Amino acid sequence: MAKKILIIDDSPFFRGQLKLTLTPEYDVIEAGTGAEGFESVKAEKPDLVLLDIVLPDYSGFEVCRILRESESNNLVPIIMITSQDAQDDILVGLELGADDYVRKPFNERELLSRIKNIFRRIDRNRNANPLTGMNGNLEIQRDVTDRIEKGDKFAVIYADLDNFKAYNDVYGFSSGDRIIVLTADIISGNVAQYGNAGDFIGHIGGDDFIIATTPDKAEEICRGVVSEFDEKVLDFYNEADRASGVITTKNRRGETDTFPLMSISMAIVTNERRSITSYLQVGDIASDVKKKLKTMPGSNYFTDRRVDA
Repeated sequence: MAKKILIIDDSPFFRGQLKLTLTPEYDVIEAGTGAEGFESVKAEKPDLVLLDIVLPDYSGFEVCRILRESESNNLVPIIMITSQDAQDDILVGLELGADDYVRKPFNERELLSRIKNIFRRIDRNRNANPLTGMNGNLEIQRDVTDRIEKGDKFAVIYADLDNFKAYNDVYGFSSGDRIIVLTADIISGNVAQYGNAGDFIGHIGGDDFIIATTPDKAEEICRGVVSEFDEKVLDFYNEADRASGVITTKNRRGETDTFPLMSISMAIVTNERRSITSYLQVGDIASDVKKKLKTMPGSNYFTDRRVDA
């Protein structure tokens, strides 16, 4: 479905120019005054607003301010339209919450690029994990599928934490969130240090992460992550738990359970020795590798080295 753009401008000629430029790719709605613009925003729920600064009733600044104050539409992107030499107008608009601006007379290619960039950024943010800001499941699947379709040699690393639930139960969810952010930072740092410029990092959710790299970099990345995680995670325990190497919690029956301190497991799936044709297959192989990892104490990584039958 095409995205919907609302033009708020008092010039029928200029609205016609904008509509001519935008219509091939977007659904376009028009409003000639600020009041009409408010009604259109309420009724049509546009995906983006092109807002002229000079209007016959409200100023464009006032329209921008009112839209930003309303909880129902304060996230709608706004591009201000200003005259060529109105630098102060641009600054005022940005301070009021406008996302971008275009100058009259507008360059069609520049306008379309600015709109596409805003929509691209919004789509990325919607797909990102809210805690870590990392790419979420849609981007993860897209990246891995792209590597498969290109026929590249790749390694996909699935990382998750051991005994994370027990830590949450004892230390609380806010402390658990700090562990998730720590893990994200450690993974990002080690991929930057040991990986390639085009490597991908994603946050599946909870304590599950994914890295897409090349086979020659995978184990080096994992060694770095494991070493750094084991060192830094100790800072998130109290002195008694660090000394004993375990934490205790009550189960649903009121019995005391003992768990080791958290560790990280990293399952490496690669197409070096076997054919991989789908994202689902990558996940199935990783699941098998994880089962082996979960039988090993402490932090570990393991590479699937099976070959096609």
